[in-house]
Amino acid sequence: MKILLKNITAVNPEQKLNVKTDILIDNGIIAKIGGITKDDEKNSRVFELSGKYLTPGLFDMHVHLREPGREDKETVVTGCNSAANGGYTGIASMPNTDPAADSAEVIQLIKERAAGHIVDVFPVAAATHGRKGESLSPMAELTEAGAVAFSDDGVAIKNASILKRCLEYSKMYNMPIIEHCEDESLAGGAMNESVTSTFLGLPPIPSIAEDLIVMRDIIMAEYCGGRVHIAHISTKNSVDMVRQAKAKNIPVTAEAAPHHFTMTEDALKTYDTNAKMNPPLRGRADLEAVLAGLKDGTIDCIASDHAPHTIEEKEVEFEYAPNGIVGLETEAALAISELLGKNVLTFEQLVEKMAVNPRKILNIPVPLIKEGEKANFTILDTEAIWTVDITKFKSKSKNSPFDKRLMKGKALGVINNGQFYFDGEYIKE
Repeated sequence: MKILLKNITAVNPEQKLNVKTDILIDNGIIAKIGGITKDDEKNSRVFELSGKYLTPGLFDMHVHLREPGREDKETVVTGCNSAANGGYTGIASMPNTDPAADSAEVIQLIKERAAGHIVDVFPVAAATHGRKGESLSPMAELTEAGAVAFSDDGVAIKNASILKRCLEYSKMYNMPIIEHCEDESLAGGAMNESVTSTFLGLPPIPSIAEDLIVMRDIIMAEYCGGRVHIAHISTKNSVDMVRQAKAKNIPVTAEAAPHHFTMTEDALKTYDTNAKMNPPLRGRADLEAVLAGLKDGTIDCIASDHAPHTIEEKEVEFEYAPNGIVGLETEAALAISELLGKNVLTFEQLVEKMAVNPRKILNIPVPLIKEGEKANFTILDTEAIWTVDITKFKSKSKNSPFDKRLMKGKALGVINNGQFYFDGEYIKE
């Protein structure tokens, strides 16, 4: 199958590339960039894309696929469908499955389920057996099976001794420890501790619960030399600590989720369980700090923390609803609307945080826009105006607080593994 993308602007910060051109893709390989002949055009499926952008395929390094164990919420395939619909060609799956991804068998199962899909799946393995924080998982075996990082996702690694050993072992493979930063003794609430939590009568989670673990992990990374990645950073103090750590060349990176730079705890005033997440939505000062961290490079990348839940689970009293929202199909649009549209990031910086840096953190090659290379692209329309409709999500679950929200900017399609998904359907010859 030959695909011709006409008059598209190709952008890849890694190549210092920003050029309007025509790109011919032949059976999944970039055959020509410019220099298109009439025969090329005649023998190809042509897409006129003036005003649209071609970037390396977007990559989300924090996605919950629920398989194995909770296939009623999401499966590897439905999660990949959701990712493709949101503009992603690669995702990293988190290990809080049942059983946990703490064995080569589970890692291989996930990779087998994803085989042949347009979206590549890179499993993150559990750092400890069963994510219980008591003993190390078989890190060498998990690395050989294809894991790209380690995490006890959903909880912080339980104590400093285990964390130290995790960092020492992961350092041998140059793989990051991805940390959900929350002090267990301060966890268990339903929303951010503030005047609003008092007003709503909901049990609080103090922001210091995150700050304490971020501080511990930075100090441990400095001591051990292993790499720590702070997942879904959400507080002003945490952003400040990561900024200071980077100034000292401590090996720490961080990600921000779109809900933490687009929403505050005020969204909970209607007791909408679709806005309940962990870390919780914070106050305005925290949101502004996350935006500042994205702008100055303190926060390396954007990740959805895609967390599917059934309608029945979410339609309960706020306190008892599970944490998390689906995010793959709104993530790119929120980033374009709130970061690019409000001049927080340039387009090149946006691509770095959504396609380049996540891969670098996980030691995955960044796709190149170059003749002879495999086509692994996302097509973005930064001017598209549309309204979120959760009934059209490809995810099995619909738990999103962004339903009916007006957006500016969206992903039009993705190209990867010899397949082309465009405007909601796969393109065939």
